[in-house]
Amino acid sequence: MLKHIVMWKLKDHAEGADKATNARKMKAMLDGCRKLVPGIRTFETVIAQPGLEATYDVILYSEFDDKAALDAYQEHPEHVAMKPFIGAIREARQCMDYEI
Repeated sequence: MLKHIVMWKLKDHAEGADKATNARKMKAMLDGCRKLVPGIRTFETVIAQPGLEATYDVILYSEFDDKAALDAYQEHPEHVAMKPFIGAIREARQCMDYEI
């Protein structure tokens, strides 16, 4: 099994919207990827909650059967289509993949 964790820090204002609006839009887009390809075991997108310490604004925690499933997700047209929007609203991104 392969875990894929991504964290994004968003710009205060981008693409004509504030950070909170963009975070909600981004979450909705990512949530739509839950069942894109076979081999996705877990797919959870969260937005940092007000009042709780957080250094990033949006986190994706996902688990895949194997690297082939992760690669299929990464290359899926619906996933690729959201990258320009996410790239435009993000200030920073961290990612880690690891096998267990």
